[in-house]
Amino acid sequence: MSHAHTHAPHSRHHDHRIGTGVQAEILDLDAEVLAEHTASITAWLPLTARPHHLVDLGCGTGAGTFALLDRFPDAHITAVDASADHLQRLRAQACARGVEDRVRTVQADLDDVAWPDLGSPDLVWASASMHHMAHPDHVLRTVHDTLAPGGLFAVVELAGHPRFLPENAPANRPGLEERVHAAADRLQAEHMPHRGADWGPMLTAAGFTVEGERTITVNLEGERSEAIGRYAIGVLQRIRSVVADRLTTEDLAAFDQLLDTSSPHSILHRDDLTVRTERTVWAARRA
Repeated sequence: MSHAHTHAPHSRHHDHRIGTGVQAEILDLDAEVLAEHTASITAWLPLTARPHHLVDLGCGTGAGTFALLDRFPDAHITAVDASADHLQRLRAQACARGVEDRVRTVQADLDDVAWPDLGSPDLVWASASMHHMAHPDHVLRTVHDTLAPGGLFAVVELAGHPRFLPENAPANRPGLEERVHAAADRLQAEHMPHRGADWGPMLTAAGFTVEGERTITVNLEGERSEAIGRYAIGVLQRIRSVVADRLTTEDLAAFDQLLDTSSPHSILHRDDLTVRTERTVWAARRA
């Protein structure tokens, strides 16, 4: 899922304050940590036949792309993203997995009026990308017209930033993470009003029939994977890059201690990390 996404990472608009490599690493960690949940979404999709031509809109570094290729081993996919760096990383992963002949990459800004030719796919997937669109109604109508008749559009949306720390952490500034997220939510509401939206009515207005909606609750214990610590550091560093000037001096100091990997107070030394978030998917069919 493309993911940050300042929440679990996003791919369409790159934040130059954090660097392309850092953003790509967060997207890759997002894919690794949430792989089971992504797979459960692809398995749930109400398909009437096995799709052969797939499109991943706002693909990032390929979380959805590779989940779909695993789910549908006979399918080919067109992966679309605005970032050339993300697409290059996706192609490298495709080669490493031996599926490069099943992946086509297209660099495009989906807010452009004219889209590149994406063919007539059976399934279009958009994970954590629709809320980045300046004109989502136009994007939804374009997807509708692009899909083959009877084709399915899967929209996956994040409830917000993932949470990692207990409510009473850290000891010197209890509740710090919620205050950080509140600052980030206020900022993102100004720039991405569709984040966390209910896409059902908008899909219906664009001509789709919504055939299913499902919310996936994520609650992963940190000891299950060392990647969770790195994922927490990456996501929270990204959040810091946009909210530092909105935090109190005391909160910022405590936040920086958590993010300092050389500090004894670093997140990486905690044994109580979890990944807590929700993802909702809408499955909408073109008649």
